[in-house]
Amino acid sequence: MRKFIVLFLLFPTLFFAQEIALLKYNGGGDWYANPTSLPNLIKYSNQTINTKIKAKPATVSPDSPDIFNYPMLHMTGHGNVVFSPSEVLNLQNYLKSGGFLHIDDNYGMDQYIRKEIKKLFPNDVLTEIPASHTLFQKPNPFPSGLPKIHEHDGKRAQAFGVFVKNRLVLLYTYESDLGDGWEDAEVNNDPLEVRQKALKMGANIINYIFTN
Repeated sequence: MRKFIVLFLLFPTLFFAQEIALLKYNGGGDWYANPTSLPNLIKYSNQTINTKIKAKPATVSPDSPDIFNYPMLHMTGHGNVVFSPSEVLNLQNYLKSGGFLHIDDNYGMDQYIRKEIKKLFPNDVLTEIPASHTLFQKPNPFPSGLPKIHEHDGKRAQAFGVFVKNRLVLLYTYESDLGDGWEDAEVNNDPLEVRQKALKMGANIINYIFTN
């Protein structure tokens, strides 16, 4: 317990460092999907909302103490995800100590990740975040909420979250595929306006993390 107390006390200074990390999870899913997405989002945020995030995101495992070095963890993929008991405990402490986890379903992750979210928050409900939430208001307005980037099953894009003491600590973006929109233009051949929409929404997520 002492270790977590010390890490919690250090967390405010780590926010100043402005670094984010990709979560390398177990279970067989391709955690490494969309390799250009986070670097592109970082570059866009640094250029448009005056963040000073290191250009290259780190890669961390859920059970590593290193996760406490990053105010934001991002995870994506198409397949299975499994958190071990030690990983659950570490992530729980991280999220309760001021950390933030963004999960972006790259298509095919939904049936697996919901079970793992329940492990992390057995007593909390994953709820849809309304379009009125500040996440969709600034610095870029999204009056209809989470934008639809890729069609996939044709369902509407939804943002789900878990709140701890009124603070959003886990964001799950579903049927949107923001990460594909953050990728280099030639990867998915998305029109510029679609990529801009994804990047603007990503900048809103970054802004929320560094201002709340």
